[in-house]
Amino acid sequence: MKRRTFLSGAGAAGAIALAGCSGESSDDTLTVATYSSFTGEDTAGNWLKSNFEAEHDATVEFTTPESGVNQFIQRKSQNAPVEADVFVGLNTGELVRADEQLDEQLFATVDVEGSDSVKSELNFDPDGRVVPYDTGYISLVYDEGEVDNPGTFDALLEPAYEDALIAQNAQQSDPGRAFLLWTIKAKGSDGYLDYWRDLSGNGVQILSDWEPAYDAYMNEEAPMVVSYSTDQVYYHGEDVDISRHQVGFLEDQGYANPEGMARFAASERTDLANGFMDFVLSPDVQAGIAVRNVQFPATATAELPAEFAEFAHEPPEAVTFRYDELKGSLGEWTDAWARAFASK
Repeated sequence: MKRRTFLSGAGAAGAIALAGCSGESSDDTLTVATYSSFTGEDTAGNWLKSNFEAEHDATVEFTTPESGVNQFIQRKSQNAPVEADVFVGLNTGELVRADEQLDEQLFATVDVEGSDSVKSELNFDPDGRVVPYDTGYISLVYDEGEVDNPGTFDALLEPAYEDALIAQNAQQSDPGRAFLLWTIKAKGSDGYLDYWRDLSGNGVQILSDWEPAYDAYMNEEAPMVVSYSTDQVYYHGEDVDISRHQVGFLEDQGYANPEGMARFAASERTDLANGFMDFVLSPDVQAGIAVRNVQFPATATAELPAEFAEFAHEPPEAVTFRYDELKGSLGEWTDAWARAFASK
C-alpha cells in the first residue's frame, strides 16, 4: 500500500530478485513492476513470489522504479521499451494520468478468470485493464489521550484541533492525494480550496509522504495524522499503547483507495501474466496479501485471521471518485491545491 509493510511471523521464506528496467526476461520469467514496500523480506511481495513459484513453472522478478508508474508513462511517450510485464499497485489517479498523457494505451485489456470474485464497487477501470487486488480506507489516526475524534471535516477547523493534524503532500503521496479527494467529495470542487485555507489557518502540517508524516506523529509532533483504518493491525499487542492508534472516520466515511494490477500492452507473456493475476485473486492468496500488506482484500472469498478482522476497521460508508469523475479534473484539482498549500 505504498507506505509500510506488516512484519508477520508467518512470512514465507525465499528471496526476492530485484530487476531493473533493462535486459530481457526468459519466457518463464514474469517481470512485475511495483512499489518498494511491496517487496523485500517479510512482505506481501516476497510471500506472493514464493507461493506462486512453488505452484508454477515460472520465476517472478520484481522491479521497483523510483517514480513508479510515471517511469513507464515517460518511456512509453518516448517510444522506449517498457520491459516489464505486469504492474502491481496501480490506483485510479495513476491510471487517469497514464491515459491523459499517452496517445496509446500503456496497459492491455485483460481476461482474468478470478476477476469475477472482485467486489464490484472496487472496479475502477471502465476499459477492463486493471484488476483490483486490495483496498485501503483513508482515515484519521489519533491519540485519544490528547484529542477526541473530530467526527466531521468542519470540526477540524475548531480551536480544539489547532496544530493537531499532520497530512501529506497530494502531489507526492497516495494517502495525501486520497485525503485531498476526500475533502473535495465533502466540500465540492468549488469549495475545497476554501476549506484547505481554513485548515491551513488552523495549523495543519503538510509533509511530503506517509512515512515522514507518520514518523512525526509517532514522535508526538501532533496528536492526529492522515493514515489508514487498518492502523491497529500493525499497532496492537501487549507492548503497544493502542490509545495512540485510534481510528477516526470523518462524516462516518473513509476514502476508498483500491490498488490494482494490470498487464503492460507491450508484454508478450499474456498467459503467464493472466495466470499470475488469477493466482493473486485466489482466496488463500487474497488473505495472505491482505495481512502482509495491511489492507483489505479485493474479493469476498478471503478468510482473514480473527486478529486481522478485530483490528482492521471498515468505515460505515466508503466514498471515492470514479475514473470518469477524475479524468480531466484530477490534475487541475491537485495543481490548484499545490500552488496554494504544498510549499507551506
